Amino acid sequence: MIQNIIELYEPLNIPKPIDEDIWIVDGPIVKMAMYGIHIPFPTRMTIIRLKNNELWCHSPIELVPELKAKIDALGLVRHLISPNKIHYAHIGSWAKAYPEAIAWGSPGVVERAAQQKIEVNFDAFLDDEAPIDWSEDIAQLVFRGSRFMEEVVFFHRKSYTVILADLIENFELNKVSKKFHFLIKLAGCAAPNGKVPLDLQIAFWGRKNQARACLQKMLKWNAKKIILSHGKWYEENGNAELIRAFAWLVH
Repeated sequence: MIQNIIELYEPLNIPKPIDEDIWIVDGPIVKMAMYGIHIPFPTRMTIIRLKNNELWCHSPIELVPELKAKIDALGLVRHLISPNKIHYAHIGSWAKAYPEAIAWGSPGVVERAAQQKIEVNFDAFLDDEAPIDWSEDIAQLVFRGSRFMEEVVFFHRKSYTVILADLIENFELNKVSKKFHFLIKLAGCAAPNGKVPLDLQIAFWGRKNQARACLQKMLKWNAKKIILSHGKWYEENGNAELIRAFAWLVH
């Protein structure tokens, strides 16, 4: 039934190169608890191989044996990243599989995990400055202003790639059941013009100045690509797509 709602970006559980030392891995659908119901979402993680050959894993998906073998062939897993409070569910199982890895928490994730009764322990927490562990390879900041959820956004310097979780969603309508087309269009998340979903935009009301300041910092990265957790990612014109996707901030 779920497979008939959303068509996934196959092959799954295979690292797909985006540029040198950066990959995406598309995973299965998960049911995310939101607004008192469970909504199906596709999953996607991003892997970056740092200069020291350690792996940085953004929003880890379900760890299955075939994926683990592929990951191990790329390098040593060292950093497990929760970019926001609703992207963390599989970090606990990854931490058990890679006990030397550091699990990095995002704002509000500890409280969220406790509410959802999901067992996960974090070793350190993310803020506006990238830790020395990856600062040469990756820049970051906390995208502020939302009353619902702050997301930590990242920029891979070598490939000029911004890495997001939920700040932009970009669903291709031909990959989604027609009965959901109206909702996707209403939320403003239909490709190729995806953006922050309308319900998340509302959470910024009265605090847009904070979000604008964050966007200006992101634009200084001069991104070429944008990786998203949900929907089609942007292979080019990164800064232009950021300006378009966040145009609602100027109103």
